Amino acid sequence: QVQLVESGGGLVQAGGSLRLSCAASGRTVSTYGMGWFRQAPGKEREFVAAVSWSGASTYYADSVKGRFTISRDNAKNTVSLRMNSLKPEDTAVYYCAGRGRGGALPDADPDKYDYWGQGTQVTVSS
Repeated sequence: QVQLVESGGGLVQAGGSLRLSCAASGRTVSTYGMGWFRQAPGKEREFVAAVSWSGASTYYADSVKGRFTISRDNAKNTVSLRMNSLKPEDTAVYYCAGRGRGGALPDADPDKYDYWGQGTQVTVSS
């Protein structure tokens, strides 16, 4: 079983930056596609970014493309999300997710992910 723990959330002004981290334990996630999703109050959970098992392939939601960067360090069993030029509409709980066996590629469908963290709150003030 894989446990995912997010960190790095907080309160930031519009235009600022944050770096979210996701630490995996229980087993290596080095062969899994990994992703970040977010959920704002009263809204559905939505895809943010995903990365392939090797880190060579990434995929972003249009709303964050050019502002957010997903990366991973398989030696440390971690995944990160660098968020720049933050906007108030980026305010949400951010979740790290892992695809599990058979899922090495990035994917925007949350149903393709087997493992989820508890989430970290990101609040962007205007």
